[in-house]
Amino acid sequence: MAGNKASRPCHHCKSRSASAPTDTSKVHYEKFWLYRHCSSVQQRHLQAQKAGQLFSGLLAMNVVFLGSAFISSMIFNHVAITLGDVWILLSILKALCLCWVLYYLRGTSRQPHAVLYRDSHAGAIWIRGSVLLFASCSILLNVFHIGYSTILIHCKSRVEILFPSIGILFICTQAYFLWHHSKDCIQVQHNLTRCGLMLTIATNLLLWLLAVTNDTLHMEIESQLREVEQRFAGKAKILSYILISNQTALCTCPDSTICKVFQKGYILLYPFNTEYCLVCCSVLYVMWKNVGRRISHHHVPHTKPKFKLQGVVFGPLLGAIAVIIGICVFMMYQIQVTGLVPNRQVFVMYYSYYIVLLPLMSVGAVVGTIIHALEKKELDTLKNPTRSLDVILLMGAALGQIGMSYFSIVALVASDPTDLLNSLILSYSVLLIFQNITQNVFIIDGLHRQRFTSPGKEEDMGEEQNCEGYEQRRMSMLELGQEIRKASLSYIHSYSHLSWKRRVLREISFFLVLCNIILWVMPTFGAHPAFENGLERSFYGYSTWFVIVNFGLPLGVFYRMHSVGGLLEVYVTA
Repeated sequence: MAGNKASRPCHHCKSRSASAPTDTSKVHYEKFWLYRHCSSVQQRHLQAQKAGQLFSGLLAMNVVFLGSAFISSMIFNHVAITLGDVWILLSILKALCLCWVLYYLRGTSRQPHAVLYRDSHAGAIWIRGSVLLFASCSILLNVFHIGYSTILIHCKSRVEILFPSIGILFICTQAYFLWHHSKDCIQVQHNLTRCGLMLTIATNLLLWLLAVTNDTLHMEIESQLREVEQRFAGKAKILSYILISNQTALCTCPDSTICKVFQKGYILLYPFNTEYCLVCCSVLYVMWKNVGRRISHHHVPHTKPKFKLQGVVFGPLLGAIAVIIGICVFMMYQIQVTGLVPNRQVFVMYYSYYIVLLPLMSVGAVVGTIIHALEKKELDTLKNPTRSLDVILLMGAALGQIGMSYFSIVALVASDPTDLLNSLILSYSVLLIFQNITQNVFIIDGLHRQRFTSPGKEEDMGEEQNCEGYEQRRMSMLELGQEIRKASLSYIHSYSHLSWKRRVLREISFFLVLCNIILWVMPTFGAHPAFENGLERSFYGYSTWFVIVNFGLPLGVFYRMHSVGGLLEVYVTA
């Protein structure tokens, strides 16, 4: 309590005091009119918290259902509900979200004692970096969209310029908000903050749904045109470009380089927009769970492990080999599959690469899980919304690839499993299911393990926790720097004394990180053999298979990206 009574806390301890125990006089208890007659203040606070979560969740549910109805109507009855109508609805939602975010930045977060705690587990650097990366790509995507629509303004609506313009402002504001405030445990204006966060989550979900739907229509039209080109090659000229919207009017690029650049840039950056929406939803959900949350000093880690590449050899080496081979396979696939008649051998090469890589990843995950079982680390049972969300996202996103694999297995077994390509796809589907399951078990088990702490470090970090000793600590910073430099020179010697279990865990984690990166890159930048091979499509029918792949493929891409973050956490804690 002495630290809380200090009249002017030092700047260096501001972030620490945000997670430290706080004077109860600064705590804002939640109130709700339904529970105003509760005898206990604490009981009224808990009931008000549940009511606020319920009503904000209902708000998001209604917004999502309304937007989904608009998007579905656009797909099935594009005469009554057009893409422009959907854009207008989403623009209104974006404007409301922008108003709330600006109010939060300028008002809510600046109120006295608004942010008494900060969740150290939320807003990890890798996920905030992903937000910035995907936000940058989404901004560039909207710039290409604006440029393309401006060139074709004679045959396009002005809404096609207005919507991406609002999108750029929305992306920039949201990225800034998530970068600076993703760790906040807000203690004022609880219900308004919850509703604002849920409205923003619902808007991002609708943007993701619209992006996925449009992407499906593009691929469906392109595949249909390829079939027509194969059937009537040399007899008719097919449209040279598929429209960005879901309409196929005669509105094509003129013979200018700038229009082609906008066209190709839009197609290349399109998948990043869907990833951006999903990542933002996950960060916003953690913020929603943290509204009104109070973190005790037991939840605050004494040390914050940092990512260090030192000490791993075989994992980066094998992972780099997998990445290099994967890039070569991907480039050959893209060159061959863009022709009018995709070469059958390119599919054999593509699936053979997966059949070799997936068993290695599965074996690594199984070995890592066994080592976790042999370790004497205690499980971390403290409440952690970020970890709970990570587990849910891993399990939920894995359902996309697992579901697609089971549909492929049924189609291939029922048709001709003895064919070479069919047998490769069948093996790929089975191995993919096993790899997803084993990797999920390894990551989830690793996330629930307590962090490793070097002997004597906890005691050192526990000293001088308040700001009164800052001046004395500053005097010893030069000596500390010299000690750190000396310690770095003896890194190899110290690493040789580490447990073999920890070394193997770090090698496996890093290998899986690189493998998941290349498995994320390939479908993100256009390797979609499920659309191109035609085997499952001929079995289920065109529309049915595209519905299956449309929801499974984006989830699979998100799963690979999210697995990278989980594996990095396992690597650091090892």
